[in-house]
Amino acid sequence: MDLDAFVSEHRAEWRRLGQLARRHRPAADEVDELVLLYQRAATHLSLVRSRAPDPALVSYLSRLVLRARATITGGRSWHPRELARFCTDTFPAAVYRSWPWWVSVAVLFTAVSGGLTGYFAAHPEVLDRLIGSGTARQLADHDFAAYYSDQPAQDFAFQVWTNNALVAGMCLASGILLFPVLVVLAGNALTIGIDGGALIGQGRAAEFFGLIAPHGMLELTAVFVAAGTGLRIGWSWVAPGPYLTRGQALAGAARSGVAVALGLVGVLAVSGVIEAFVTPSRLPTAARLGIGLAALAAFLLYVVVLGSRAAARGDVGDVDEDLREAAAPVDAAR
Repeated sequence: MDLDAFVSEHRAEWRRLGQLARRHRPAADEVDELVLLYQRAATHLSLVRSRAPDPALVSYLSRLVLRARATITGGRSWHPRELARFCTDTFPAAVYRSWPWWVSVAVLFTAVSGGLTGYFAAHPEVLDRLIGSGTARQLADHDFAAYYSDQPAQDFAFQVWTNNALVAGMCLASGILLFPVLVVLAGNALTIGIDGGALIGQGRAAEFFGLIAPHGMLELTAVFVAAGTGLRIGWSWVAPGPYLTRGQALAGAARSGVAVALGLVGVLAVSGVIEAFVTPSRLPTAARLGIGLAALAAFLLYVVVLGSRAAARGDVGDVDEDLREAAAPVDAAR
């Protein structure tokens, strides 16, 4: 097989196939041409592999055939409209539709962490036994405040962003088993209880809330959303309802969970910036709290307004556009 002659003979077909495969929505006549050229290119790839396995040509034809196959079977390249739809419909709809779950998580978490904080503040001897004698005073006098200012702000922002994203990811990924989500939440509630109990027990309640609230309002809300969505995923196979099989219910809830996970990356980035640049700043406490409250209010308004509109149109927060409309009537019936 003369490889140079073969390439020269079919180069124009391959180039045309590459042009058609990059079309977002090829016209009807282009689809017919695309299918024909795809079949030819697949045959050419098979011939090259069997008779003259040139690595560069095999790699080129393999990528070309895969790209053409994705276009023919419905694969889509990323388009700005898809990002816009995700931000205005898919993500807020996914969060809005799962609000009973994450609001319940928020109420329970606040009650538990608040109870632990009050108990440790009123019983410092218990806190000393738990974290070590003298550690509570060290935490109140230095460690708690230093945590927010010891590192360069940009480094600290990236650190807390990745850490919070990890916590949110754990809540979502482990949701199918239900119990691990509760373990993650319990660990975070205990941490807040220890920190709050140490500072409030030393008469530093204003410092505690002044440091944790500006970023914590949005940050914890994001964690609540992740945990609630994770629990919803787990419950979908426990109680799928009368219209779906367990597999269908779990798949739909999991795809909605992917939308939540992607959207929370941005939300946690905002809370990370607030934690790194606002929380340790010299702004008055009222100003720092105002910034945190404004960020939380903006997120909740975004979810309620855009999420309710998208849900009313039948959007179930599914990242698979092809299944979105098909799932909506069934989800609504549930």
